[in-house]
Amino acid sequence: MNYEIKNAWGILLRLYHWSLVLSIVTLVATGFYINSPWTNTTLEGVGAFPMATMRYIHFLAGYVFTAAVLVRLFLYLFGNRQERIWDVLPVTPRNIKSLSTTLGYYSYLSDKHDGRLGHNVLAGLTYILTIALAVLQFLSGFYLLYPESALWQGWGGVIFGSQQQGRFLHHLLMWYFILFAFAHVYMVIWNDLKSPEGLISSIFTGNKFKHKNT
Repeated sequence: MNYEIKNAWGILLRLYHWSLVLSIVTLVATGFYINSPWTNTTLEGVGAFPMATMRYIHFLAGYVFTAAVLVRLFLYLFGNRQERIWDVLPVTPRNIKSLSTTLGYYSYLSDKHDGRLGHNVLAGLTYILTIALAVLQFLSGFYLLYPESALWQGWGGVIFGSQQQGRFLHHLLMWYFILFAFAHVYMVIWNDLKSPEGLISSIFTGNKFKHKNT
């Protein structure tokens, strides 16, 4: 064989990934309903309370989302080499070269591929931005969830301003995650077709295929 199987992602990172995926899908679906109920609330007070149900599911998914983000923050510091934040920060010659190579590769200016075991630097920086926005998202969510809490309202008021401003930012960030999800799926499929390394399967198995001459 001209390739070898190497472990890239630990079980905790894979659990984080799929927890984040499922929670985002659930949060978006229920969030759209909460913002604009398509039942027109005609069922409310009759025999069902769809708004209350949607809010409850939204809150549960929010807790899963928060836990997943906290796990990723933990892995940025204590995960394996590929999972740590230092592996993708463009502060070393290796990572600066990776960023330059990847930009050329993605823009079709070069066929040179950075065959790293972990994320390329461009992807890694995008994920760091996404996690930072995810922290802002769940903080704004808790600010909206606990209007009676002195703690959340105190810090929430400092960070987000009024409840309406927090709600607007919360809704705006939702669109970032929707766009990110579409771009992410497109890019992993594009990468797996252009440079077969088991990128998609690695998020299930944890393993990637590395060519022995790279």
